[in-house]
Amino acid sequence: MAEDGSVVIKIKGDDSPFQKVLGKIGSAVNTAVKASAAAVGAASAGVAALGTACINAYADYEQLVGGVETLFKDSAETIHSFADNAYKTAGLSANEYMETVTSFSASLLQSLDGDTAKAAAAANLAITDMADNANKMGTAMESIQNAYQGFAKQNYTMLDNLKLGYGGTKEEMQRLLADAEKLSGVKYDLSSYADVVEAIHVIQTEMGITGTTAEEASTTIQGSVAGMKAAWANLMVGMADDTQDFDLLLSNFIESIGTVADNLLPRIGIVIEGMGKLVAGLAPEIASALPTLTNELLPNLVNWVCSPSAHWCRAYRRTETALRQVRYPL
Repeated sequence: MAEDGSVVIKIKGDDSPFQKVLGKIGSAVNTAVKASAAAVGAASAGVAALGTACINAYADYEQLVGGVETLFKDSAETIHSFADNAYKTAGLSANEYMETVTSFSASLLQSLDGDTAKAAAAANLAITDMADNANKMGTAMESIQNAYQGFAKQNYTMLDNLKLGYGGTKEEMQRLLADAEKLSGVKYDLSSYADVVEAIHVIQTEMGITGTTAEEASTTIQGSVAGMKAAWANLMVGMADDTQDFDLLLSNFIESIGTVADNLLPRIGIVIEGMGKLVAGLAPEIASALPTLTNELLPNLVNWVCSPSAHWCRAYRRTETALRQVRYPL
């Protein structure tokens, strides 16, 4: 023991093995430290990225809320309520819902003489119909949104985007309104955007399109995943906004994960079972084909391997000849 109380180990003879052990220990410690630092760095980067995403989402939310309040005034809270629930009814986040609403609500309000309550209900009907059409007909949501925005400007060239059996002309939209009138008994005016929205809803209901988004959000993998993504987007806004009900947003997100699991896990089990059936079905076929494959392929393989053209075979033959000359010289 040294005077300072430390323990000193002296090794007589060759201490290289001991030094190697110490070196390996030091290397392992160094690697562990670097790995820990990398993990901490990655975690910090992930937290920073999430924080940035939350702030950006809140910034969009703040701006969209202002637009909704300007347009809908006393009925703005109704729109907020629809937006909060849109992850279930339309597969959209609150931000996506409000962005869509503000894109055509001016025309909707004008057609309803500024009645914000009726406009809020009609806007929600339109967005739900858009989502139902996208889910049922397989059209991109953006294409349907563009069509509705065109209708607000009395541009009907994208009516065929809805795939309801009507072409993209004013006359075809008039025909759609006439068909909706026959079904509902209500007279629809082409110059009224609210009437156009209502008529489309009547046609989609008759075709069995209405309500498919809400149904798919709870019963299909794709629909439930869309709802989960929207719920997560809402939660990100809530992380940066202390005025929102964070516990409710978190509960909605957790519930959406459970819905995805309910739809996904049984399908995984079916896939695994199907793979087992596939293997069981192929095994006898493969076993019966093996003798034929062996008889047909093996001779050809042997002939190829031992053919004079094979490089390794030529080298082997040269080596064999040389050895024979050494053993049995002429």
